[in-house]
Amino acid sequence: MNDFFAFPTVNSWEEDVFQLTTQGILAVVLLIVALIALALILQPKEKKSRRYSTKQLVFSAVAMALATVTSIIKLFEMPLGGSVTLFSMLFIVLIGYWYGPKAGLMTGFAYGLLQFVMEPVFYSIPQMIVDYPLAFGALGLSGFFSGRKYGLQIGYIAGVIGRFVFAYLSGLLFFASYAEGSGMSAPIYSLVYNGSYLGVEGGITLALLFVPAVSKGLFYIRKMAVDKM
Repeated sequence: MNDFFAFPTVNSWEEDVFQLTTQGILAVVLLIVALIALALILQPKEKKSRRYSTKQLVFSAVAMALATVTSIIKLFEMPLGGSVTLFSMLFIVLIGYWYGPKAGLMTGFAYGLLQFVMEPVFYSIPQMIVDYPLAFGALGLSGFFSGRKYGLQIGYIAGVIGRFVFAYLSGLLFFASYAEGSGMSAPIYSLVYNGSYLGVEGGITLALLFVPAVSKGLFYIRKMAVDKM
């Protein structure tokens, strides 16, 4: 199985890691497609405006594309992974906010795999799962707040906190050795390291969401996204 999905290599982390083979990348891409399709199909049937539709497919695809493009635009990058991007998390949060938690969580999970495919290097399968599909999948928690006042802002906070929890666990479970020499214990090091870049991007994005013009614009986009054609 390892021969099919990964092979040993060395990268900028200066340690032995694994990297996906071409067959492995293809398998992950197919899984991403399947997850997105499942996310679109498993909508609450009692709500006609949220049924599977071409419109939902288009809006979700555009949001994922924008998330991917903006994730490449890094305002600041941490040495061991993680960066402050141009609002990339917001676009995945929007999918949950538009179409509910099932679509949000599954699309976030698929987006995490897409991020992994863009740089398919990992220490172990458990570390890859925590850092990518679970961490980015947590952004879909926004779907649980779609019907509330300030639901987008609250959902965004919930999604970022969810991603932080998995990033923190990854730092504690798989990267604790990097705390040596920092003067901090592994739990504090992971808290500071992951909280720094996620906190900065989260804070900037949250401030943007409270700008009246932005909030009003996103309200109308949501209306277009969920209204039946």
